[in-house]
Amino acid sequence: MSVCIATPRGRRTLLHRPLAAALLVALVLPGVAFAQTAKEQELEARVAQLEAMVKQLAAQQQAQTAEAKAAPAPATPVAAAPVAVPGGAPATAKPAIQSAPIMATANPGTRFTYGGFIKLDASVTQTNDGDIPDGTVGRLFYVPKAIPVGAGNANEDGADTDMGVNFSRFWFGADTDLDSGDKLKAYLEFDLFGGGSTAFTGNEVATNTYALTLRQAYVQWNGWLAGQTWSNFQDVAAMPDTVDFLGPTEGTVFVRQAQLRYTTGPWSFSMENPETVYTPFNGNMAQVSGDDGPMPDFTARYLTKGDWGHFGIAGLVRQLKYQNGPLDQDDDSTGYGVSVSGRFNVGANDDLRYMITGGSGIGRYIGLALNNDAVLDAAGELENIDVIAGFVGWRHVFSPKLRGNLFYSRAEYDNETRLTGLGITKGAQSAHLNLIYTPLPKLDLGAELIWGQRELENGDRGDLNRLQTHVKYNF
Repeated sequence: MSVCIATPRGRRTLLHRPLAAALLVALVLPGVAFAQTAKEQELEARVAQLEAMVKQLAAQQQAQTAEAKAAPAPATPVAAAPVAVPGGAPATAKPAIQSAPIMATANPGTRFTYGGFIKLDASVTQTNDGDIPDGTVGRLFYVPKAIPVGAGNANEDGADTDMGVNFSRFWFGADTDLDSGDKLKAYLEFDLFGGGSTAFTGNEVATNTYALTLRQAYVQWNGWLAGQTWSNFQDVAAMPDTVDFLGPTEGTVFVRQAQLRYTTGPWSFSMENPETVYTPFNGNMAQVSGDDGPMPDFTARYLTKGDWGHFGIAGLVRQLKYQNGPLDQDDDSTGYGVSVSGRFNVGANDDLRYMITGGSGIGRYIGLALNNDAVLDAAGELENIDVIAGFVGWRHVFSPKLRGNLFYSRAEYDNETRLTGLGITKGAQSAHLNLIYTPLPKLDLGAELIWGQRELENGDRGDLNRLQTHVKYNF
């Protein structure tokens, strides 16, 4: 026979054998106890002992139940605390994607950046004195020396449509704060223009593939810069907001080249790669790269800026060099130039941008080498070609999504026609009007009307009319 009792938790459980035996004695054997009166006292004593054991077990069970109720509830699992991502990224409970440096060999604490834009250019071009050859740079953007003049190809006049993504661009940067407090910066920039379409890179027939082209590659340490970038003689910040790749080409200083530059406060000085381009004797539009002399090109710039805009003035001094070993001819001369440029803010929605450059023997620095630095005389000596060039532009913001630009550009050259001939460029000019719409952040839709003209020393002129459009997404 089994005997069960209710525990304080409401569960029924079989007690230990001594208790069961005691109850059995109390319930089943009372007759025996009465019959055997001699053992009555002994049995009663044993029953009392068993009752005491039962009370003790019950007290222990109650104490265990009370202790269980007083114990705290089990802890709820908690998500890991957010961890701040190096480089200023917001804290997040998710593990960081980058758990190790992008480049294991980089300096500790280096910040890597990447950016660029995708750009589709599409244009319709019409010229009045011949056709610009297909596949040349003059079909991709406004290059004044590519405007046909006196070609006598009236049958080739007409409208040409061109499309391409050549001017899409991307760049890499690496910035490091050194323990000394100095800053170290590296920069690389590339686009797809300049590689050209060949049998190896593609053509317009099928693949339209273009080669990667280096634009800039330099390192900076405090005020020092070493590598390839824009010439210190050029003011990039003064350039108009254009749809065309360059815009006021003939009036613009535009050179990227290797250099060593030092900047301190508003002043910057550089030594830059020398290169002389000259016109042979009676060579008209011929352009020949001369010999590099022993001296680099030297520049100096002063820049001041504020809420009103900026103003800069730059100077250039260079050595022009010519050498012809077989004819035992060589000569050199000194080129020099001054450029004034800037941007002036007129209220919150308008600004004026300008540049004027003048000098002697600085042809390759202006207008994508619209004319040359010098010309050779009959004795093989260099004669500098003087130039004055510039542009002025107005920019207006109609709304946060719409802006427009109007600008005019011009260059004039003083050629010794008895040396150059009459088929050399005397001057060029252009006018531009554009609208740029930004329907989404960093996405620009632009259209620009361009009129350009190039004039030769013999009086011949060639005109260009173009509608230039683009879709450009910056990232």
